[in-house]
Amino acid sequence: MTAIDEIFGKPKAIIAMAHFPPMPGQPLYDASGGVDALLEWVGRDVAVLARSGIDAVMFCNEGDRPYRTTTGPEVVAVMAAVITEVKRQLAIPFGVDILWDPRAAIGLAHAVGASFVREVFSGAYAGDFGVWNTDPASTLAYRRQIGADRLKLFYNVTAEFAAPLAPRGIALTARSAVFSSLADAVCISGSVTGTGVDVAQLREAKQALGTQTAVIANTGVRPDTVEEMLSVADGCVVGTSLKRAGDTWNEVDPARVERLVAAAAATGLWKPTKAAA
Repeated sequence: MTAIDEIFGKPKAIIAMAHFPPMPGQPLYDASGGVDALLEWVGRDVAVLARSGIDAVMFCNEGDRPYRTTTGPEVVAVMAAVITEVKRQLAIPFGVDILWDPRAAIGLAHAVGASFVREVFSGAYAGDFGVWNTDPASTLAYRRQIGADRLKLFYNVTAEFAAPLAPRGIALTARSAVFSSLADAVCISGSVTGTGVDVAQLREAKQALGTQTAVIANTGVRPDTVEEMLSVADGCVVGTSLKRAGDTWNEVDPARVERLVAAAAATGLWKPTKAAA
């Protein structure tokens, strides 16, 4: 049984992103709108996603550019306040991601009652925000210390905006993340947000991990690619293709969500969740 089976009670799942605009203290923060504007934005997107048939929503501070590997308490506090309010609309599971701070994400997830966390938990990288290291041992120890063992951890093993300092094949990387770093699921990403996943990498990771560990297509899933992704992966994360005009920074477009859900259902590989009916 994979983490997807455990969380959703089904073999394949579609997770939709609820992106936060820039937060307090970040370069692009809209101080005139304040936290109320953040709440309105995220709440509007969640209202669409909650009734769409997708299996889960994942909250992420996508707007906090330039990205960083540690985050301040103001980001965690605002995300916690907003999620606590908007989760009232959800009858489906939800997860969180804080770019790119695994410990902060676990703390947030535990506080708001999330089911899973997606992060770059393992590996060492170099990219747009410098040299980037991780420490899965201390991160998982923190999960234990705060009593959050129920949280499933989705390991992004192909970090966007960066390259590994010690490249290995995707099969070995995926197996290693599970064996040595205790990943509950493995996410395969494109090079940047919204770009498609290399299906050959996805297939190689799935073949390496077998039926016990979920492999998730993490970026760039669209109505015209969802069948190919679901034919290999145990789940898909969808964000940019659900936004107005396919722009990551726009609001969720109900018509685009409907098209994605219809395309996924038409594959026969996935059924919309009944919680949205």
